[in-house]
Amino acid sequence: MKMYLVLGILSIYLFVVIFFYLFQKSFLYLPNEENYLTSEVINIENKIVNVRTADHLYLESYLYINQNNTRTILFLHGNSGTLQSRIYKLNRFKELGLNYLAVTWRGFSGNKGEPSEGGLTQDGIGGLDYLNTLGVSDENIVIYGESLGTGVAVNLALLRNVGGLILESPYTSIGNVGKIKFPFLPVNLILKDKFNSLSKIGEVKCPILVMHGFEDTIVPFYMGKEIFEKIQSQKSSFFTSDNHMMNFSPEMMKSINSLLQSLKDKNNF
Repeated sequence: MKMYLVLGILSIYLFVVIFFYLFQKSFLYLPNEENYLTSEVINIENKIVNVRTADHLYLESYLYINQNNTRTILFLHGNSGTLQSRIYKLNRFKELGLNYLAVTWRGFSGNKGEPSEGGLTQDGIGGLDYLNTLGVSDENIVIYGESLGTGVAVNLALLRNVGGLILESPYTSIGNVGKIKFPFLPVNLILKDKFNSLSKIGEVKCPILVMHGFEDTIVPFYMGKEIFEKIQSQKSSFFTSDNHMMNFSPEMMKSINSLLQSLKDKNNF
């Protein structure tokens, strides 16, 4: 009797594991959730453009270019929602005297394609290439990754010689986040898109700013701190009492501006 009970429990557990393996992207990527709505209106000089990827997808993106600005942000948003949720951040970039290109992911915002680590990395490369066609070199681009986008940002910083890297609410790996949410699953064994930033961040050569909120209920603060401690290049941090989607407080903007100023002093950025 006990053997049948054990076999029954194991069968149910195996079914659950297989279910999560087959449908893991539905749990990892949440393009249809809109948790961060804002009433702020985008600045009127923002343009909607299509960024082309190497695998021939076209991604709706927001572009702001002021020819008087030499500094450009490639903004890679996090999970859930669209760029409409991040308007307040884009407006703050403009206030800092920055150009920006904000790319939306494949499978998000009505874009075709299915998200994956490789696919999202291709989307980011498409953003860099698009800026290159506008005459903006990689060295004059700072990649800004938010939450999910931090893993992509780290990948890009290893592939291209960008000017700097900003990580907002970064995770050590998707597997480590998954183990918190699903402690009963062998997450690292079944996970396809690992986004293992902790194992890569030490290889990034450009200056890095890490920002994280103590009250983050989605990606624990200690993950951002672990990322920061592993960095071997020039680094700075902004740790505050924010939750997952950080407020662009004057102090936070000062931290971003300090990174930009250090790049200007170093590379005429």
